[in-house]
Amino acid sequence: MILKALREEVLEANLELVRRGLVLYTFGNASGIARDEGLVVIKPSGVPYDKMKAEDLVVTNLDGKIVEGSLRPSSDLPTHLILYREFASIGGIAHTHSRAATSWAQAQREIPCFGTTHADYFHGPIPVTKPLTPAQIRADYEANTGHAIVRRFAKLDPLHLPAVLVAGHAPFCWGATPAEAAHIAVIVEEIAAMASQTIAANPRARCISQHLHDKHFRRKHGRDAYYGQNK
Repeated sequence: MILKALREEVLEANLELVRRGLVLYTFGNASGIARDEGLVVIKPSGVPYDKMKAEDLVVTNLDGKIVEGSLRPSSDLPTHLILYREFASIGGIAHTHSRAATSWAQAQREIPCFGTTHADYFHGPIPVTKPLTPAQIRADYEANTGHAIVRRFAKLDPLHLPAVLVAGHAPFCWGATPAEAAHIAVIVEEIAAMASQTIAANPRARCISQHLHDKHFRRKHGRDAYYGQNK
């Protein structure tokens, strides 16, 4: 079995989505990439999480050709592959249909930064893609989903905004590792829920100031970060 360590990481990321209540039944998927080998490990399509083992995960190359595995890969594989090809700094992807974040995706609204919890992780609102056209849906739907995400990030930094809401669909999140991608998925759901409750409490709520937003993001990210302990 190749990429045993990465398989274990990807399995753990998938199970973390279950533990945190972000997926139901066989919804969602997580993957990871071995950059040196140019290989991706991803959840198999439609396999229940409680029965999934590391050896069940599917290994493909960046063209989607199966390198190892007897099961079909997630139907979202083409989306993952496009993100890995276009966002060279990411090492893991998590896709869920978690309730609050998916509700914002279905509303086709970006999530504004109402507070510092959001600012700790995202240097800006969590973006939403444009809806796919009928032609894009009919042909190469999953690949076109990936292209829609890439287009949305044409002027955005995927490291400063490690998630996106796909209009009418759900969130895709990423990070340096599969574990980090799963962590971001948890945070996105919490931010989405808090944003909804903020608007319910005050429909005229405003975003925090750019100064406060910048302060909270930069104390955790970049060369001047000082949150946490030195590694």
